Amino acid sequence: MTNDTGDQRHLETLDRDLARYSNLELATAYVSRPLVGPGIALVFIVLAGLGAALFFGQTSNSMIVIVAACFGAYMALNIGANDVANNMGPAVGANALTMGGAIAIAIVFESAGALIAGGDVVSTIAKGIIAPESMGTASTFIWAMLAALLSAALWVNLATFVGAPVSTTHSVVGGVMGAGIAAAGFAAVSWPTMSKIAASWVISPVLGGAVAAFFLFVIKSRIIYQDDKIAAARKWVPVLVGIMAGAFASYLALKGLKKIMKIDLQTSLMIGAAIGVGVWLVMIPLIKKQSEGLENRNKSLKVLFGIPLVVSAALLSFAHGANDVANAVGPLAAIVQASQSGDFTQAVSIPFWVMVIGAFGISFGLFLFGPKLIRMVGGQITKLNPMRAYCVALSAAITVIVASWLGLPVSSTHIAVGGVFGVGFYREWDAERRIRKTRQQIPDRANYGPEERRRRKLVRRSHFMTIIAAWLITVPAAALLSAVIFFVLNSVLG
Repeated sequence: MTNDTGDQRHLETLDRDLARYSNLELATAYVSRPLVGPGIALVFIVLAGLGAALFFGQTSNSMIVIVAACFGAYMALNIGANDVANNMGPAVGANALTMGGAIAIAIVFESAGALIAGGDVVSTIAKGIIAPESMGTASTFIWAMLAALLSAALWVNLATFVGAPVSTTHSVVGGVMGAGIAAAGFAAVSWPTMSKIAASWVISPVLGGAVAAFFLFVIKSRIIYQDDKIAAARKWVPVLVGIMAGAFASYLALKGLKKIMKIDLQTSLMIGAAIGVGVWLVMIPLIKKQSEGLENRNKSLKVLFGIPLVVSAALLSFAHGANDVANAVGPLAAIVQASQSGDFTQAVSIPFWVMVIGAFGISFGLFLFGPKLIRMVGGQITKLNPMRAYCVALSAAITVIVASWLGLPVSSTHIAVGGVFGVGFYREWDAERRIRKTRQQIPDRANYGPEERRRRKLVRRSHFMTIIAAWLITVPAAALLSAVIFFVLNSVLG
């Protein structure tokens, strides 16, 4: 009896110890989980530095290039974490893609865009922000580019942390401007160029939002509000998909294939028109077959926009990889050239190994840290369905084409997020319009329903204000941070 009691107590003690160990494992897993992403990112940054040492070789400037490669990898990670959400957020928010599917598609097409069509030639300093000759010496230029790269990466990292999608292009521009002012004074800055960039803060989101709202108006008026929605969809969905195909064909020809061939705006529009008409003719029988058996309700229409939305997200990712990879590796390539030859006043060709760092960094950043911003853009600003997300994706392509035609500098981030805002605010306006119409039709009803007792706010104002504030301070914040970093680098290492 005594032995049985002792054995029972021993088993109870053992169970308690096992429970403690189990709880300890759970707690350790919970604590360490947030460190997995940064740990993998740190490994990638170190590998980028080792790759730079391998490809650049052992010279007196090899350590500078290694540090620059690490900064470039860090910037690429942040571009993937922040910028790619603009392409994938609407499709994920509309449930056309799962988070895993979106990340997989984005990684493939971002990398393809960066490696196939990205970074043909970039100017020595981002888009003529400052005059290279004002730097005086190659070492001053290198410190300035290092400061610009690190400040831009830190700012985008902070924006991602607070949940604000910002323009990585503007972050780099601000970093270059701040380092240039610190190195050579205010006279070194091209202020006409900076004024155009400042104008794009307003032009990009307003134009993107207007285009997205217009197409949502077309979809609602021509399809959703019709008595026979399926018949209306068979007529208009092929037209809309044809417009999308033509817009993306022009967009990719104009912006995404610069490394393969030079195409002017007129030629890109002709290519887009031909492809758009072809896709429209092909989609007529396909949409007719796909719509057979669908019920006459809005939920059925979502099926018809699913595949075009996935394709648009993939094409946006390809074009983004082709264009924005230079934000990560442009300053790095300039440092490599200045370190090799001492020349920092001519155009910079980006070496392939530098491009690989940018492409892989964007992919890793998206995989490790991208879901936060994807969820925010896709579902937390305003509720998206496939039709609304389609309008956002289409507005991104069309706005870039219109801006290129007008010669206006625009930000892809501002356009995409502006499109989400445009769709949300149009929904608010349309809801209030329908409420007023109902009041006119039934004037004796003082309270027609809960929608009449409150103003329908379908765009979250807190996110709206946070994002607008982040956009406004991106250039000055990156510039101030870059100037501080330049002074530190120059005083400690210069």
